[in-house]
Amino acid sequence: NAIKANKGGKIMISENLYSLRKIYEMTQEEVAEKIGVSRQALAKWENGDTLPDIEKCTLLAELYNVTLDELVTHSKGEYNLNVPPKGKHIFGILF
Repeated sequence: NAIKANKGGKIMISENLYSLRKIYEMTQEEVAEKIGVSRQALAKWENGDTLPDIEKCTLLAELYNVTLDELVTHSKGEYNLNVPPKGKHIFGILF
């Protein structure tokens, strides 16, 4: 179902945007200023109310040093792992 696929994508990107901002210890205002949008727009993206356009996704991926694909599609999965930085891949879990 296309609607479910879109909704799932929206949920993943919103969670990724929120968790990456927290990892980088930035406020919504700081991120919004760096990519040229309002704080309200960023809040809507993080809440899953709307989606950023491709240009803003590219800027966000660069800001957080992640790939565009990971920003948009990464899911924490059963191990609750955050989006990995560009060039770093997790092939297993070390205990």
